[in-house]
Amino acid sequence: MGVLSMDNTEIDGQASSRQSGKGRLPTWAKKTINAPGTMASTHKVKSLLRERGLNTVCESAKCPNIGECFERSTATFMILGNVCKRGCAFCSVDGKGALEAVNSNEAREVAKATKELKLKHVVVTSVTRDDLVDGGAMHFADTIRAIRELNKESIVEVLTPDFHGDKSSLSTVVKARPDIFNHNMETVKRLYGIVRPMGDYERSLKVLRFMGEEGLTTKSGFMVGFGESKQEVEVLLEDLFNTGCSAVTIGQYLQPTRTNLEVARYVRPQIFKDYEETAKAIGFDYVYSGPFVRSSYNADGLFNEG
Repeated sequence: MGVLSMDNTEIDGQASSRQSGKGRLPTWAKKTINAPGTMASTHKVKSLLRERGLNTVCESAKCPNIGECFERSTATFMILGNVCKRGCAFCSVDGKGALEAVNSNEAREVAKATKELKLKHVVVTSVTRDDLVDGGAMHFADTIRAIRELNKESIVEVLTPDFHGDKSSLSTVVKARPDIFNHNMETVKRLYGIVRPMGDYERSLKVLRFMGEEGLTTKSGFMVGFGESKQEVEVLLEDLFNTGCSAVTIGQYLQPTRTNLEVARYVRPQIFKDYEETAKAIGFDYVYSGPFVRSSYNADGLFNEG
């Protein structure tokens, strides 16, 4: 079923966004938070993060769910600094600043923050550090172990870069045995050169396949709204499933700043439901699909609900 686009044409169930954020967002792409105490909770979480010198992808990537997550005293830690040189067109993380030296105390601070926030499910991601010999793999491993030391009951999920597909780096993460290994595909194969120019579609699939073969539960996520077709999304889902990936998240791309890639389409909620049904039919155990879904958004609930 099609919907009216912003110029009153129907396009495969998606609303066209030709005004690069200058026009009105469709209602399903607007995030509203009315929970009482949200500002106070947000301030509390931010204060804790600043006190411990920690970054979150919630803030750096301008996630639309930040108020809701901070209200729940949850956050996705972003280690290895706050600058990324990969230059992905969708991402608002700083790409021009100076790369930071690896902070040897960061793993312990993440563990302490996890304990203070009483996180039962903690997600750790990072900027991509192609300048480091192992891409930061050992720092991921140290962080996993530090979290476990102070939070023995917490589920640890890592969302890592591709480490250039280096098996030695990937094995370093494997040895720390995160409960869930996540690596995002971000978009369909045809659009990699535009959306993720320094990434590689096949390389990312190989990363997920390798980690699955090493016995880890694997998960991936991608966004829609870049101009992909339903058929291309279905191919991506098939490719992901064939790596052994058991969980997938699908969300709407929203332009975080004016310098980022423009939104090509706003995908109607029904289409997200269609993608969810397709993914389940393919065989995924866990599927989370909707306009505001992000890879680590409600990560604790994804595996609990199934």
